[in-house]
Amino acid sequence: MMSEVTQDHEKERDKQEKEMFDEDLLIRALQEEDLDLFRSEFVHLHSYDQAKFFSKIEEDLRSRLYHYLSPEEMAELFESLDIDEEDYQDILAEMNPTYAAEMLSNMYADDAVDVLNELDKDQVVSYLTIMDDESAKEIKELLHYEEYTAGSIMTTEFVAISKNQTVRSAMYILKNEAPNAETIYYIYVVDDDKKLVGVISLRDLIISHDDVMIGEIMSDRVMSVGVSEDQETVARQMKDYDFLALPVVDFQHHLLGIITVDDIMDVMEEEASDDYSKLAGIADLDSIDRSPFNAAKKRLPWLIALLFLGMFTASLIGRFEDTLDKVAILAVFIPLIAGMAGNTGTQALAVAVRGIATGDLEKENKMSLVIREAGTGLITGTTCGIVVSIVVYVWKGEFFLGVLVGVSVLVSLFVATLAGTLVPLLMHKLKVDPAVASGPFITTINDIISILIYFGLATLFMNYLI
Repeated sequence: MMSEVTQDHEKERDKQEKEMFDEDLLIRALQEEDLDLFRSEFVHLHSYDQAKFFSKIEEDLRSRLYHYLSPEEMAELFESLDIDEEDYQDILAEMNPTYAAEMLSNMYADDAVDVLNELDKDQVVSYLTIMDDESAKEIKELLHYEEYTAGSIMTTEFVAISKNQTVRSAMYILKNEAPNAETIYYIYVVDDDKKLVGVISLRDLIISHDDVMIGEIMSDRVMSVGVSEDQETVARQMKDYDFLALPVVDFQHHLLGIITVDDIMDVMEEEASDDYSKLAGIADLDSIDRSPFNAAKKRLPWLIALLFLGMFTASLIGRFEDTLDKVAILAVFIPLIAGMAGNTGTQALAVAVRGIATGDLEKENKMSLVIREAGTGLITGTTCGIVVSIVVYVWKGEFFLGVLVGVSVLVSLFVATLAGTLVPLLMHKLKVDPAVASGPFITTINDIISILIYFGLATLFMNYLI
């Protein structure tokens, strides 16, 4: 019995090994120009594995691959390709223009638009001219929509039925249009004017009687988004309601297209990368620059801005030279107070920016956030102030110096927490991306505030320190 189980296990393992992605075999088939071997192995792979292989091979092997795959097969691979945006132009340049245009026309319209948006206008016009009229028309319509809006990420490949038809006729339409639709889990219902009036799931359609009217079984409580809605808002809505797709309508509620969950996942990754790059004080983290010059070019604007802010901080310290001359020990605690304020401000900033990005602050009174963070700053400031006062007193044996440093920490942490909360809220109010209130920026601002507080108090109570 054990022998049979072992044999079954070995057969299953052998089967899995055969299904694995054999990169060396595929490369050898391309190098030896063995078309039959290459296609027998490659076309049965998942499109993700095909794209993974494509990204690894050099240009000379890619040029052969274009001859071994049809434009339709290449379109499926291209949709799964995960490369830097600027690389699309280089890869398309490797292909014959007619081949590239036919490949783009076989991609889902929204994916083709994503690629074309990375090209020069002359190149876009060139490809659209070569494409078949129907594909070119669909893509042109999507290209007109502003980037980062619902219209720019929607697809026009969906199934729509009329509320005045039967389930039988709806199933006939579904069977005919399903091969070209991006998803069929939701079927949208329109009236005679092509206005969105309802939605029906594939399951409900299948289990309903053939002679039942669509209007009787559809749900008229259908959610939709406007064509000009920001893509981040759309992503949030799909996440909140766990939708697989969301219809897009114009201002008259005509159904224009749908946004599917795979596109929203790309949007969420894009938005998260964008926010993180801004929080890090870097212009763009979408790609890893292999050139140190390109990487430096993206980082230098922020660094130079922060350099001048740092010089301003240094000049502030210079204004308190007399105070430092009289009580030199004060200089020891500058990094401590400035560092604590910067860290606290960054923590508050992260809470505020995340709340704005996820939409949680839309459901919550912003004043309650400010009050909560102010309370947090007061508690953390008081606790850290008491601890540092005791440490300084034990270390230096000077009671009032310990009190001064402790009070400075308390006030600095309280003010820094408020600044970290209020700055992104103010930017959001002014319609500016709150993520630009980056960690390095808010840290430098809090350095300035904490130094003013520390030396201001020290100057005010100088008589007790000497």
